[in-house]
Amino acid sequence: MTQKVGILLVDDEVDFAVGLARLLSRRFPDERIKAVSSAAEALSLLQSDSFGLMLSDLNMPGMDGVELLRRAKAMQPELGVIMLTAYGTVKTAVDALKVGAYDFLTKPVAPENLFLTVERGLERARLLGENSRLQDLLERQCGSNELVGDSLPLRRLKDGVQAVAGSDYTVLIRGESGTGKELVAQTIHQLSGRRNSPLLTVNCPAIPDQLLESELFGHVKGAFTGADRDRKGIFVSADGGTLLLDEIGDISPGIQTKLLRALQEGEIRPVGSSRTIPVDVRILASTNQPLEDKIKDGSFREDLYYRLNVLNINVPALRERCDDIVILARHFLTLSCEEMKVKPKSMTPEAVAYLTTKSWPGNVRELQNFVRRLAVFSSGELLDLPHLRLVEGLDGNHCNTASGLAPYKDAKEKVVDNFTRTYVEELLTQSGGNVSAAARHSGLSRVALQKILKRLNIEAGAFK
Repeated sequence: MTQKVGILLVDDEVDFAVGLARLLSRRFPDERIKAVSSAAEALSLLQSDSFGLMLSDLNMPGMDGVELLRRAKAMQPELGVIMLTAYGTVKTAVDALKVGAYDFLTKPVAPENLFLTVERGLERARLLGENSRLQDLLERQCGSNELVGDSLPLRRLKDGVQAVAGSDYTVLIRGESGTGKELVAQTIHQLSGRRNSPLLTVNCPAIPDQLLESELFGHVKGAFTGADRDRKGIFVSADGGTLLLDEIGDISPGIQTKLLRALQEGEIRPVGSSRTIPVDVRILASTNQPLEDKIKDGSFREDLYYRLNVLNINVPALRERCDDIVILARHFLTLSCEEMKVKPKSMTPEAVAYLTTKSWPGNVRELQNFVRRLAVFSSGELLDLPHLRLVEGLDGNHCNTASGLAPYKDAKEKVVDNFTRTYVEELLTQSGGNVSAAARHSGLSRVALQKILKRLNIEAGAFK
């Protein structure tokens, strides 16, 4: 499909402008053509609308064509401008071209010359627009929040994201917890035509049901106890942009009904109000639950499911993209060092290989958190297997009692013991079981280290 550019005609002779518009619309039936009779009208229109090509008379009362050209190019630098004049002197043509005109035609305009010049101008505008779009896309994909990895599942995910980003249809994003569904939503928004408008997120399970309706649709003063002023909901705040409904499977049947109406009608009704408010919002919804099962047990509306599932994206679990673990781990380590404002750290090949053998039930989020702890608790700039085992020791604090978490004192002692055991074993490994050398390296006295070894039942001779 040929990209539409848009043509703006400016001439104080209304009949000429109308006739020119009619002529061009017959030759370019798919183009959007607008005719105005003054430079002031043209500038006003350019403030609110975008055009790829402008044909302007040179001699007009008030503001002439050259001044219009200067102002129009300042507003839309890539705008192609063709000047029209009955005074076709070489000097006039050169002056217009110096200011930035694309081409120059004299009145009366021969249709063949007009069509040829306009066709070239439209093609130039299309090329500039495509170049700008690709450059913008490249810049927006180079941030730290990009989808990181190069495995086949991730490449397929990126292809899917690019495909759905170009439309305004609702997208259902599915995947396990920690796979990066919110990052996928952010990427869809950033690649869409709504990227200059807000992307707002509602974490549905985090908001009590009685407050979620007000959060989504707003309320009027006096709608309920404590509503001492009007409040616009997140639908209104996101107008013109994108709204992510995170973990949509957890909303109640009552909210589902009202959300369905908002999606169907394109309008919302604040709590306590009798009037509706039209909204223009693209909906992205995410879930880690099988909504089909919830439909069967009656906890999720089937009609809402089909409203949300117009387009769908499945985010792969980390176990399905093991090839990306190395890239992700190094990416997160770089980010962690930048966030902490410390010198960059790196991992040995053995440490990286070990990460690929681990199970990551928490997916990318678990891997990122592990690497953050690795960056915090590991000294030096080269991280090896002992550093990973040290962090694993810190992670071994999931000691639950029958009633839930263990008492604070017991939990703290377990974490400290795990850390101390891992640290001391690494000390003895490096010193070859030499307690005196280990004590000097750690800054502990030999007696203090021996007491730790005795308490944790660690034999130094086992490390010789």
